[in-house]
Amino acid sequence: MPSHRRPRLLAPLLLIPLLSSCFASGGGGDSGDGGGKGGDGSRLRVALAFPPAENLSPYGADATLLSRLGVTEGLTSLDANGSAAPALAESWRRDGDKAWEFTLRDAVFQDGTAVTPAAVAASLGKATGADPAPAALEGVTLTARGSGDRVVRITTDEPDPVLPLRLSSPSLAVLSKDAYAKGGRVDPLGHATGPFELTEVNGATSASLDRFDDYWGGRAQASGIDARFIADGTARANALRTGELDIAEAVPVAQAASLDKETRRDTATTRTTSLLLNASSGTFQDAGLRAAARAGLDTSVFAKDVYEGYGDPGAGVYGPAVTWAEGKRTKPVGRADAGKPDGETVHLATYDNRPELPEVAQVVKQQLEKAGFKVKLTVREYSRLEGDALDGKFDAFVLARNTLLDTGDPVAVLASDYTCDGGYNIAQLCDEGVDRAVADAEKTADTAKRQDAALAAEARILGSDAVLPLVHQRIITGVADSVQGVILDPYERTLVGTGTRR
Repeated sequence: MPSHRRPRLLAPLLLIPLLSSCFASGGGGDSGDGGGKGGDGSRLRVALAFPPAENLSPYGADATLLSRLGVTEGLTSLDANGSAAPALAESWRRDGDKAWEFTLRDAVFQDGTAVTPAAVAASLGKATGADPAPAALEGVTLTARGSGDRVVRITTDEPDPVLPLRLSSPSLAVLSKDAYAKGGRVDPLGHATGPFELTEVNGATSASLDRFDDYWGGRAQASGIDARFIADGTARANALRTGELDIAEAVPVAQAASLDKETRRDTATTRTTSLLLNASSGTFQDAGLRAAARAGLDTSVFAKDVYEGYGDPGAGVYGPAVTWAEGKRTKPVGRADAGKPDGETVHLATYDNRPELPEVAQVVKQQLEKAGFKVKLTVREYSRLEGDALDGKFDAFVLARNTLLDTGDPVAVLASDYTCDGGYNIAQLCDEGVDRAVADAEKTADTAKRQDAALAAEARILGSDAVLPLVHQRIITGVADSVQGVILDPYERTLVGTGTRR
């Protein structure tokens, strides 16, 4: 059975809007930098779907809460094409196989201290020493140190051609020295660099943020944010409809029709909902039965019926939002012939944090039963399932996975989810051909060739039938008529920026 190093609830749940014009801006206005437009607007009322799970640690799932609210940022960000873009680092260059030099822009932390090479190196050092390490650092050992007044030099034990992409991860946000003053806990309040400063957190209920007037990218147009954590999707939609909210993220598809057309935005994302089959034990250890499960699925119904058109039929690990993959995907390699199910029992599981997943699982259950399997279904909150899923205690698992969230590197998700030593290998896949293809892709530095290598590895992964893509999700964001500049980010890292206002 594959070994696993568990991440901190990052993958299935949800950087900061550095170049906010990179992504579509909801509400009809530009997303602008806000620097020359007064910046004295009203506070924004925002509802997020997931409450803090780890005391707002930047190393796990809460990292994206901080980035979506405009609190944190790293050395780089992602642009609309999935390439590394400047953030706290205004430029970078590679120096040999194992070293990179990042030139910092003139910026300050929210506590007034300067963003210096030493501060950045210290912050990255804390991330590399975290236990468990952030998912973006899986399989990578790096060392950062200051070099002169503006340069941070980062070296890796092995060549890492996508380090600038890796450093865009929300879990590698740069914080000031005092963020690490409370023993083992990392405190982002007042210690980040984004346009909004976190000033108060009320448990898992709400948070308050004020505009950070010294933000290097210009003053935000909103004066602050009042954030609420509302897990119930119906409640989020109702609060938007009744005027209690300005922005509601992740509106369930079942609630989309309850919102006026002008107040809902749907965005193709890099999130794919898949059926993962346990390839190492139980019923689906048999490749022929995995092939039979694949043959028994009608994936067209998920986008059309379950997601009510807010999705695209599953085509692979990467969906339509990953534009470079379109037209380049090759056929799956090495598929087994389908066996004949004879009432084998399958334990299927999913979680209810995303309201569509239980319905997806019900449809999967019906289709597998029609194909000849007996299916037991378990639905629980995600945190109560993750350990068992990673330990291979389920035969099948319905997972919504943002394939580019952790690093922005298309190869990273393959290494994490589908190789023998992958840290998030719920499918329990351990295949020599897959491992070789992923390793070849990891060694490829040229962007276009790396993408081709990723698709070649994807073909082998799909050929194993350990992952059966069901639907590529479109995320629905509720936006009040009065609001402009909401950032509709396919990577789900950003939501509000300097130009978001009402």
